[in-house]
Amino acid sequence: MPIQDVKVTIDIKKPSSLTGLGTPLILVNKVGAQSYKEYADIDGVKQDFAENTDAYKAASAVFSQGDTKPSKIAIATYDLSATEPITPEATLEKYFENDWYFVILATGSVTDYIAISDVVEGNGIKIAAHVVDNLEDLQRLAAMKYDRTFYMMHDKLEEYPHVALIGGHGSKPVGSITYKFKKLIGVTPANYDATTLNEIHNLNGFAYVTKSGVAQTTEGTVGSGEYIDVIHGKDWIKVNMEQAISSLFVNNDKVSYDDSGIPLIEAEARTILEIGGQNRIIAQDESNQYLYTLSSLNRAQTNAVDRAARVYNGLSFSFELAGAIHEANIKGEILV
Repeated sequence: MPIQDVKVTIDIKKPSSLTGLGTPLILVNKVGAQSYKEYADIDGVKQDFAENTDAYKAASAVFSQGDTKPSKIAIATYDLSATEPITPEATLEKYFENDWYFVILATGSVTDYIAISDVVEGNGIKIAAHVVDNLEDLQRLAAMKYDRTFYMMHDKLEEYPHVALIGGHGSKPVGSITYKFKKLIGVTPANYDATTLNEIHNLNGFAYVTKSGVAQTTEGTVGSGEYIDVIHGKDWIKVNMEQAISSLFVNNDKVSYDDSGIPLIEAEARTILEIGGQNRIIAQDESNQYLYTLSSLNRAQTNAVDRAARVYNGLSFSFELAGAIHEANIKGEILV
């Protein structure tokens, strides 16, 4: 983990530009030493990976998503053929702190998927994405109850629906979308019946199908049943608040541990919460006020031990998620 002077912890409680966090990382098996490289377009990828490779095909699924595709992707390599095999999870650990958010394994087994997701889960940030073509594999993933992994079921793995979803929608402003109802360019809707679709959803997976004559993703949940956009929004608040307050410390000769310095920290936190509301991560009331609370202890209320150690523990906040409407039940009457 990186050296940090500011740490933000957010617990999700039910009833009760800035960093975008949209760059995909594709892990690929390639002979040679581990490597990490960023690409702005598919032509750049083609210089390093032939068109028949999994790396190229996965990257193409990202860059084929039209105007909403990300400005860049990252590709990291591992080597299972080495004398001492380099696993995808080892490469993921090595480059975990680099500038990416969604991780995809270009090709692999469910066992590989679990190893990848274990790394993401252990770090408590970012999201892993997988796709399988049968309920048995989906059940293995579902048993893990991951908070930071989403998995789709699709009958054409070679179309990379999970990669297309990230490529087409993961770089939109965090909080501005739900991952349900989304169109994927270059992906054929699966022909699942209602029974199969319910089985997929009961396992907290989702699919890409045709509903009401329109091709679209369903549900958009992670393995624990939470929604992808909730996890994404939580991470956005955490990362941007850490960066904002860290910048405050760096850009000032000193932030005093008194009632002139503490409000500066509070102001940075409030700015991030306000932008989180503007991005629709945080709900608003009928008066268009964002539903969050932010409180801080003044110097007199802090602990002398903390003051001596120069550690401020007096800032706290909470907010209500904006969420999204995924279903509607509407009643009507006919008057005669």
